[in-house]
This record gives sequence, structure tokens and C-alpha cells, in this order.
Amino acid sequence: MKARVHVMLKDGVLDPQGEAVRHALGSLGFEGVESVRQGKVIELDLTATDAKAAEAEVKRMCDKLLANTVIEKYTVEIA
Repeated sequence: MKARVHVMLKDGVLDPQGEAVRHALGSLGFEGVESVRQGKVIELDLTATDAKAAEAEVKRMCDKLLANTVIEKYTVEIA
């Protein structure tokens, strides 16, 4: 079973990397980009066979290590 975790900064949290990318895109001639938010994707291969239990386990992983829940939000996909 595979899990994919998308981690992004929460709304209202300053994203200096995203702002640097937005500025660089403008410098390269890509006009019209008002904002950029940069995040990360984490893919996990799991031995679990129950999707609901796997999702709960991955959420515990996110809360403990994979995401800084003070400033980041995450979503979990199980396949």
C-alpha cells in the first residue's frame, strides 16, 4: 500500500521560498503570477493492508514528524 502526504504552510504563514520562486518567474518573463506557495510531497510504501488503519497511522506520523503542525497543514492519500 502506498501513501502520499502533501505538506504546505498554513494560510497566513510567510513563505519566503514561494516568494523567491514568484520573483524568479517574473525575472524570467513569466508575468501574471501573483503568488507562489511551496510545499513538499512525501511518499511512503507501507506494509499495511487496511486503508483506514494505514491512513490513521500516516496521520500520526505527520503529527509527530513529517509536518510541523504549528505552521503547516497536510493531506494524506492512500492508494
